[in-house]
Amino acid sequence: MTAVEIAFWACAGLLVYTQAGYGVLLAGLARVRRGRAVPPPPAPGEEPDVSLIVAAYHEADVIAARVANVRALDWPRERLEVIVSTDGSRDGTPQRARAAGADLVLENPRGGKVRTQDAAVARARGEIVAFSDANATWEPGALRELVAPFADPRVGYVCGQVRFVDAGGDNQEGLYWRYETWLRGLESRLCSVTGGNGAIYATRREAYFEVDPIMGHDLSFPFNMVKRGWRAAYAPGARAVEKMVPSIEGEFARKRRMMSHTWPIVVRGGMLSPRGYPPLYALMIASHRVLRYVSPFLHVAALGLNVALVAAGAGAAYWVTLALQAGLLAAALAARAVPARPLLVARYYVLTTASLAAGLWDWLRHGTPAGWEPAEGTR
Repeated sequence: MTAVEIAFWACAGLLVYTQAGYGVLLAGLARVRRGRAVPPPPAPGEEPDVSLIVAAYHEADVIAARVANVRALDWPRERLEVIVSTDGSRDGTPQRARAAGADLVLENPRGGKVRTQDAAVARARGEIVAFSDANATWEPGALRELVAPFADPRVGYVCGQVRFVDAGGDNQEGLYWRYETWLRGLESRLCSVTGGNGAIYATRREAYFEVDPIMGHDLSFPFNMVKRGWRAAYAPGARAVEKMVPSIEGEFARKRRMMSHTWPIVVRGGMLSPRGYPPLYALMIASHRVLRYVSPFLHVAALGLNVALVAAGAGAAYWVTLALQAGLLAAALAARAVPARPLLVARYYVLTTASLAAGLWDWLRHGTPAGWEPAEGTR
């Protein structure tokens, strides 16, 4: 086997492993290793004080409903502090949050979501600080389920399950997200999760730490919690709902923006340093995060090497692998004209994979702003 063939099969093998083989590996480990038991939700009368923080930028249309949803949660009202922390909003968001019954409304200068959350934590009185997006809706028992894992004193971070509601477009994010949450459940049972979500998560007040304002909590918190000696857990019973971006192109734009915040975490935020990782967690980070993020470059390398092998007459097998790669790209292009589900899935995969590289390009070219704008069609 030539060096070019070895390189091609290495790229192809890593792609198959990170997209599918990693899940098979986790499932196998879960069958042979005893997972951690999930503590029951706190009983009535035993609930800790919780501060639930909603960071908001120009959310006047949804903030009253968000505050009402939080106030209706199954949690003693005297033990729940509702904080709306606004990020330079000029559309009436603070006024509507106060009218809706938020306990504390902060009007911060424009500084980005992370600094807005930091300001709220500094004023919070709860021993648990929970966080949510302004456009999310929590199920009544979500907070009890989210707080339950904190009965384990080693747990410093917990994320819940967010379900994306189809807005009637062609986005295939729901399919991907079901697979992602399955992986997250296995990671939590075996060790700690490698990523969270902004719709529903919480930390111990003592475990909270400030990160670079362009980096965000979703990715920075889990692995940094592990480095600090905490566990980062997943509570699937803590359920929230958000509207999905309607179009695949809109999803590409959303993920491109997210990746411009993710690459700084990967490159200079400490993720690549194995110091503080247990061996299994280091494997999880490498498999679920690092390899996933470099997948567009593996795809480009695999395609280029495949073309070179075919041109050199390496064998019929390489015509087959080239046809598979060309077929994926052709299906993604055809989805614009023929919106059949298999073609849409192919288009979703190609564009969201490309968004990983696009986000890196954006960050390297002009940096990443700390501020954010609501994604298309999600309000």
